[in-house]
Amino acid sequence: MGKWRNGSGTLTVGTGGTDGTSGTDAETREVPLRIAASYRARTRGLLGQDGVDGALLITPCASVHTFRMRFTIDVAYLDRHFNVLAVHTMKPGRLGLPRLRARHVVESEAGAMAQWGLRPGTRVRITASATVR
Repeated sequence: MGKWRNGSGTLTVGTGGTDGTSGTDAETREVPLRIAASYRARTRGLLGQDGVDGALLITPCASVHTFRMRFTIDVAYLDRHFNVLAVHTMKPGRLGLPRLRARHVVESEAGAMAQWGLRPGTRVRITASATVR
């Protein structure tokens, strides 16, 4: 995808069984996604919220913090090809280490990524909604 814009979309986990599994539709999970691409949206992130419905994609991004956050989050670091490099659970008031190969970060409520089957080595697909503003 070329230039990213703020908006919404879909995060698809388990796209085609790239981990050697059968690749059936039962393994595919679609999650509502909010995209934060502008400086202002990336800076705000999930601050001031009590929860998140689905996930938040922050792009470009290589590290995050949870200062002034109200809840624990799961953080997935993605490379430029949307392969998951690492997944961590971060409590409020923490500073995450930068990932050198990371280009995007996905944030969700704690425990959600395990339910989706999102783990290191998984490839995800991001589909941005066509919204006119």
